[in-house]
Amino acid sequence: MTSARDELVARVSANLDAIRDRIVTTGRDPSSVSVVAVTKSFGPPAAIAAYEAGLTELAENYADELVASHDALGDAPVRWHYLGALQRNKLARLVPRVAVYESVTSRRDVDVLTARVTKASCFVQVDVTGEPGRAGCRPELAGVVVAAARDAGLAVEGLMCVASRDPGLATSQFAGLRRLADGLELAGCSMGMSGDYEAACRQGATVLRLGTALFGDRPRRPSSHVA
Repeated sequence: MTSARDELVARVSANLDAIRDRIVTTGRDPSSVSVVAVTKSFGPPAAIAAYEAGLTELAENYADELVASHDALGDAPVRWHYLGALQRNKLARLVPRVAVYESVTSRRDVDVLTARVTKASCFVQVDVTGEPGRAGCRPELAGVVVAAARDAGLAVEGLMCVASRDPGLATSQFAGLRRLADGLELAGCSMGMSGDYEAACRQGATVLRLGTALFGDRPRRPSSHVA
């Protein structure tokens, strides 16, 4: 009899195969693009299923959820990415578990992070939309933040962004981030999520952050949840 766990692994595996097929249609070799499974709101079962489907790069937006999913996987060789805001009171729990911090936006973030850890990888998050409330540094300040991170001993893997929901705008924003990364001699571009990863691939993404494309519709979060 097939268990719920087996069914979830099979579904994630099938979705991953479909994603890789769609990456090929963009003219990219799937091996040149890392798929990072974003388990936000899906919980430890999704993290376990992603790993059993062959994914070893996982991500979370919330510290509590990352700790739970990380610990559910035990000693599995998973590289965890943290996508949330960097807060001093969260880092004590995150540092032993996180390999890549994708949300470094400022010198302050560099200082907050390196007060806890000096040997870590990061992406500098850039606000490519200019929309109110969006996280990230302005594009013209990306070089300053990259330099600060490097000076503090962090390994900067590249730039990260969350694009506009408008497909036309998203394409130009992805292209702009790729140009900015190239100008800073950074190989990595973490850009593209479940709704726009094909456009991101066409513009040179090296990391895709995918949740619903892998796991299906995201459950509603309890309104009382604290990150």
